[in-house]
Amino acid sequence: MSPRESGKRHKNMLPKVPVPPLKQTLDTYLKCIQHLVKEEQFKKTKAIVETFGAPGGVGEVLQKKLLERRDKTTNWVYDYWLEDMYLNNRLALPVNSSPVMVFPKQTFRDHKDALRFAARLIRGVLDYKALIDARALPVDFARGQLAGTPLCMEQYYRLFNSYRYPGLKTDTLKVQINAASSAPKHIIVACKNQFFVLDIVANSKQLNETEILSQLEKIVKMAENAKEELPPFGILTSDGRTEWAQARDVLIKDQTNRDSLALIESCLCVVCLDEPSGLEPRDTNRALLMLHGGGREKNGANRWYDKSMQFVIGMDGICGVVCDHSPFEGIVMVQCSEYLMKYITGSPSKMARASSIREFPSPRRLLWNCNPHIQGLLAASGDRLKRLVDNLDMDVFKFNVYGKEFIKKQRMSPDAFIQVALQLAFYKCNRRLVSTYESASIRRFQDGRVDNIRSATREALAFVLSMTDERDTFTDLEKNRRLREAINAQTSYTIAAITGMAIDNHLLGLLRIAKELNMEKPEIFCDETYLASNQFILSTSQVPTTVEMFCCYGPVVPNGYGACYNPQSDHIIFCVSSFWENTETSSAVFVKALNEGLLEIRDLCNRSSAVATKLADSSQGAGRPHISGK
Repeated sequence: MSPRESGKRHKNMLPKVPVPPLKQTLDTYLKCIQHLVKEEQFKKTKAIVETFGAPGGVGEVLQKKLLERRDKTTNWVYDYWLEDMYLNNRLALPVNSSPVMVFPKQTFRDHKDALRFAARLIRGVLDYKALIDARALPVDFARGQLAGTPLCMEQYYRLFNSYRYPGLKTDTLKVQINAASSAPKHIIVACKNQFFVLDIVANSKQLNETEILSQLEKIVKMAENAKEELPPFGILTSDGRTEWAQARDVLIKDQTNRDSLALIESCLCVVCLDEPSGLEPRDTNRALLMLHGGGREKNGANRWYDKSMQFVIGMDGICGVVCDHSPFEGIVMVQCSEYLMKYITGSPSKMARASSIREFPSPRRLLWNCNPHIQGLLAASGDRLKRLVDNLDMDVFKFNVYGKEFIKKQRMSPDAFIQVALQLAFYKCNRRLVSTYESASIRRFQDGRVDNIRSATREALAFVLSMTDERDTFTDLEKNRRLREAINAQTSYTIAAITGMAIDNHLLGLLRIAKELNMEKPEIFCDETYLASNQFILSTSQVPTTVEMFCCYGPVVPNGYGACYNPQSDHIIFCVSSFWENTETSSAVFVKALNEGLLEIRDLCNRSSAVATKLADSSQGAGRPHISGK
């Protein structure tokens, strides 16, 4: 059996994503939003939802069509979700969409040392890609809730052969699923805002580490030749998607530009050799530099954001990965990054002796033709990137007091515990809760991506109210009961989501079916409650790693927070992002509230267990005969 067939067989053994019962979704929707909107508004929404779900009503018609779609497709929500979540979104990819992995700061003795690291990383990429192509990656199994279920591996097969083309109204994600013969044979190396083609195969044999290093050294030398320097075309890819699509339409009128674009669009990945940033390499600065490169003044133009995998190697040791999010989820980026870090630090360097180096052509610089119109486009893209760079407020916070171990000792799910703590932090800052997004993997199903866990539950609100009550009317017993209820509610929503029973994908499916049937948009989807419920002011996800590194991303709305967290046994890394332009948000204020809340919950747990121990001791003591001291 060919590798492709065995991969397909694994996928087909998995069930299809279910379509939840209509009534269940509508009931859950009302339950999710009731405590987040005013009473009058809720009454109005409840009436709209009841009409939509009434026997013989619009909801039933759409549900029937959705069930038919499920029968006819591998995954009924996949295309709907991909377009809604990513391809239709017009915002720039850096900060707004592309997540990054930040590697530990590397200590390079000199330029050559940095290039050795890059050569090593490229060799690791080629080995990892060989595993993917041979369908030899071990199947992932679910961890956490409902652990042990096999997961869909399709996302891995899109790591290196995907490209996101900008469009005027919607982007296109192209995945090359063709024979090995036409597989990409080159990577693109960005250096000093110039782009170079590095062929990874010579005389039908892949380059080894020494050969890659020698090619990278040639690239750096070519990039230093100021006479041949071309304008920074990569900056166009950092712009809004419609702006970049318009610019690309201008570029492709010229044959030279068309040829350069074709080589970038068919590469395996992009490797960015960054100039030293001049910034102190603390966690927050490294995160910022991965997210946007520091703008055109630093390395912001030394990128090509449409490509799904960009590996950044800074000459000052600031390294990581930037991903277009549309082909795959964070876990795939983590697995690939961890493989590479282990590859780089693990085995001894495979540098061949100089005598055995083969002769092959030098890397080629990509050429661009420019005119005053294109110069203007480059300047405008650079200005917009500068505004984005200046706007991002990032705080990477390492909470060192406790981690997963302490939480597990309380017999609580670490993820649910952290989500409740995030709700407490948000409430401390804003005295209200808001629609919250936590990504939930649905990879238990064929072609599964994610659905949403709505973490701002009624139970979480009851808990945070008890913790922030100024009159201190709640006993520890009551607070502890509410904490357990909040965690249980979060855990059961998580289980519903990962088993395909959450509401966001389902509601999106019903909306899209109505559109396909050319129906007037059902009132439920025009209602202000629905629109507000899809503005995720708090956008969160757990991205755990087993190697020292962390993931981060920006907020998804102008007045929101991005909160990515990585729980370890004795600490938790939080990456909190917001925008300076919005006066309601502040990453530092949120982090301060989060730190306070985590300590308060720990103290509550400790006091409660001390009381429980005391009670247990006294109940045991009550049964013992009294022994007098005589």
